[in-house]
Amino acid sequence: MLPTLAEIEAAARIVYGVMPPTPQYCWPLLCERLGTEVWVKHENHTPLGAFKIRGGLAYFDGLTRDRSIKGVISATRGNHGQSVGFAARRHGIPAKIVVPFGNSVEKNAAMRAQGVELIEHGEEFQTAREYAEKQARELSLHMVPSFHPSLVAGVATYSLEFLRAVPELDIVYVPVGMGSGLCGMVAAR
Repeated sequence: MLPTLAEIEAAARIVYGVMPPTPQYCWPLLCERLGTEVWVKHENHTPLGAFKIRGGLAYFDGLTRDRSIKGVISATRGNHGQSVGFAARRHGIPAKIVVPFGNSVEKNAAMRAQGVELIEHGEEFQTAREYAEKQARELSLHMVPSFHPSLVAGVATYSLEFLRAVPELDIVYVPVGMGSGLCGMVAAR
């Protein structure tokens, strides 16, 4: 299920408790180059430089209502792990992140900077995810999924900001990894 407008607006209140809306600009040289009006939503202005922080904030707001959570674990290749680390730190919850061997050195450093315990396992994301799920069971940790309705509601806040600021868009391009950004845009639209 896609989040409703009310759910996106509730997630926005959580997000705005941590950061302001990000700007969107119409860049003249880009417009000239492409021969049309082009707007860019600058999610690089978030504390993590990516829209994923929004989903982590919304997810952890709901998660922390369960007082039995002693720690979390997740698998990622980067921005999701930073989001989990950022939100977990804000709530005082220890976080472990599993990445495949050979993952981006910069992404790994950014996740460690958020206070996560970084674990390298496997040669690909799927293997890292399966290991994280196994560790969640064995260590009684909460497994933070890569895709969840609360994550979608959180990331949908950037889409809602964008569509309210520039309501007459004909086409929107959205980055796609696991799909939270795309689903968030569809829900906000």
